[in-house]
Amino acid sequence: MGTAVDLPASPIQNLSVVNLRNAGELALQKFFEANPPYFLTVHGIPAQEGEAHEEIYGDLPAGWAFNHKYVFGYEDANGKLACMGNVVSDLLAKGVWHVGTFIVATDRHGTGDAKALYASVEEWCSHCGARWMRLGVVEGNARAEAFWERCGYVQVAKREGIVMGQRTNTIRVMAKPLFDQPISDYYALVERDRPALRSAV
Repeated sequence: MGTAVDLPASPIQNLSVVNLRNAGELALQKFFEANPPYFLTVHGIPAQEGEAHEEIYGDLPAGWAFNHKYVFGYEDANGKLACMGNVVSDLLAKGVWHVGTFIVATDRHGTGDAKALYASVEEWCSHCGARWMRLGVVEGNARAEAFWERCGYVQVAKREGIVMGQRTNTIRVMAKPLFDQPISDYYALVERDRPALRSAV
């Protein structure tokens, strides 16, 4: 796949960062199929054919301003992915970076790798100009909810009735300041998430 440029640095010695937009679709599809917990929890079914293609090349909702969509992975010496991330820069407002997807291989759960790998993502985002991190987590996905809360995210909005695969989910929209700034500053930037609106993730 080749070494990624302008992507997070790997915090784990035997893993290297790769740009999955650069011929990484097959490896990502294999990763999704080999690590079903995320899809079973969120979609109610395993990863389907074409899941990786949609992850890499799928469009954002019409009218959503953004700068760039990054899809990258952390792979071992054998080219096997240990983690993948999908991050969108300047989503909805300059300085707001959105974590669309972040999945760590099942066999690395409980090892501390997820925390270290996500920290590398957040450090990279901050270095590239992010002031706020944003994401959506499925309500009831207790493991993911607890992880993001431990990472410092707080709920800023909620959206109900979101169909994902065979499930209809409630999404908790969460945000995290990367500098000392009140949540009111976030609402000033992201009109969509303001308490009076909260119309979409």
